[in-house]
Amino acid sequence: MHNNIIYKDLSYEIIGMCIEIQKELGRYKNEKQYGDRFEQTLKEKKKKYQREIYLPKSFKGEKGFRNRIDFIVDDLLIVDFKTKTFITKEDYFQMQRYLTSSNKKLGLIINFRSKYIKQKRVINPEYDAKNKKQIS
Repeated sequence: MHNNIIYKDLSYEIIGMCIEIQKELGRYKNEKQYGDRFEQTLKEKKKKYQREIYLPKSFKGEKGFRNRIDFIVDDLLIVDFKTKTFITKEDYFQMQRYLTSSNKKLGLIINFRSKYIKQKRVINPEYDAKNKKQIS
């Protein structure tokens, strides 16, 4: 059953990076500070990534720049940072929007506020492997 984990190695690597970042920075920084350190770590590890990417409009008449993804790593996985008491349903629904709009298979919500990071894996039930989108 564990063989079916989506992007298992990449997910574990990202979570490991976030654990180290929280150990280094503590639990009371803001999302941008964690993002800056995460970006530095991605560069050190020579990982392909995009940061703060706006999703394209999803319907005619929608105003632009409404949905911004914190990170896309290896053009596979969306990473969204939080610094709040707990991950909410709204955070989950936000990630679902990101996943469906970008047609990515998996997203990680990482919350740095607790003593130990909390992570939530979110799978896109509408993922279409034949229709891979590039976001720029």
